[in-house]
Amino acid sequence: MVKYTSFYKVKTKDKKEDEVLFVSYLTNSPSRTKKIGESFAKNILKCNLTKRAVILGLIGDLGGGKTTFLQGVARGLGIKQAITSPTFVIMRKLKIPRSRKSSLRDGRNHKFKNFYHFDCYRIQKPTEMLTLGFKEIISDPQNIVVLEWADKIRKMLHEDSLMLEFEFIDKNTRKIIIRNTGHEK
Repeated sequence: MVKYTSFYKVKTKDKKEDEVLFVSYLTNSPSRTKKIGESFAKNILKCNLTKRAVILGLIGDLGGGKTTFLQGVARGLGIKQAITSPTFVIMRKLKIPRSRKSSLRDGRNHKFKNFYHFDCYRIQKPTEMLTLGFKEIISDPQNIVVLEWADKIRKMLHEDSLMLEFEFIDKNTRKIIIRNTGHEK
């Protein structure tokens, strides 16, 4: 696994400079992809709560590793249920377990309660998400929201969402690019 991190400056609409996060991973197996997801989730749990939900938007072709990555994310959050794409139900809600102790080495002394997994593949119009209570879900700082096929509803995401792009390199190798989205709007 290779990790590359960089920061660069961009001008926003109000002429301020913002720092943009860019992280890239190369992975050559599903088990490594899961490990990256698990590590990523543990880092999220260590973060302070924001004013809104943590949003991860996943973009990539079928078979690109999005669901495999999410299986690792779920493991990192302590979720035991099997993770599959909710293509036909569009959304799944799972509880993020709390630790019994006040501080765990794995970072689970957090305030996150819910993990929402959306699959937007079948969404025709972004406004269809409103019938699922999407605005309320992404407004709650106790939620971690993951969206497969997030490019279909990108305009509904808030500026501090993270976008993860999954690219095919070859039969076994995938590139995962993680960036914040504040500069895209």
